[in-house]
Amino acid sequence: MTKFMATVEYDGTAYHGWQLQKALPTIQGAMETALARILGKLIRVHGAGRTDAGVHATGQVGHFSAEWNRPASDLQKGLNALLPQDVMIRELAVAPDDFHARHSAFSKIYVYSIFNRPLRSPLNRFYWWHVPYTLDFDSMKEAASHLVGTHDFAAFGNPTDGTPSTVRRIIKADWCSDEDLGLLSFTICGTGFLRYMVRSIVGTLVLVGTGKIGPSDFLGVLESRNRSQSGPKAPPHGLCLHSVEY
Repeated sequence: MTKFMATVEYDGTAYHGWQLQKALPTIQGAMETALARILGKLIRVHGAGRTDAGVHATGQVGHFSAEWNRPASDLQKGLNALLPQDVMIRELAVAPDDFHARHSAFSKIYVYSIFNRPLRSPLNRFYWWHVPYTLDFDSMKEAASHLVGTHDFAAFGNPTDGTPSTVRRIIKADWCSDEDLGLLSFTICGTGFLRYMVRSIVGTLVLVGTGKIGPSDFLGVLESRNRSQSGPKAPPHGLCLHSVEY
């Protein structure tokens, strides 16, 4: 048996997230179906983490073990020929026996995109959250700076399976702006994330941008560790798992 590491890019619009769900389309399900057609049996694929329904990825990572005696590039080509057009294996490589897509990961980077113009963008409606009202970019940047470090993020998310603690370490959290496109991008890098954490953070930061709460209030939400204090979750389609670092 050979262990493989797969870097996966996908448009999550038509899927109910990464993880298998009965009778619902998922990215894991699409990969396992393609592998079964090539190898003639069920091959379990393990991901670096879940992504919610409608969330995208340019650098999700999964691993699986299979009996394959040809180059990894041949298996990659076969999988990409069978996978739906909205899922692609960007890279496939032989991995060490002790590699685990989730447990071996050092950090993950997510990017959330907001289209901040009065008129919506039809071509990007599945990838950017359209916020038509003016946002205070500097206040959002100031509020985001409070996220860096090790904190209890219970106010922004739920524990993941097998990890009951809500404490996580954030390495980077910052906004950048492309005024020509009207695009605001929030990049957050951390050693781990709670379920819905990034979307809840973005939704609360947008409250800062509208002036409904200030940067110091955002810090108060974080320190409250109270889920009811955070803002509404940002829509899933603006979120993309950019990469997983090992």
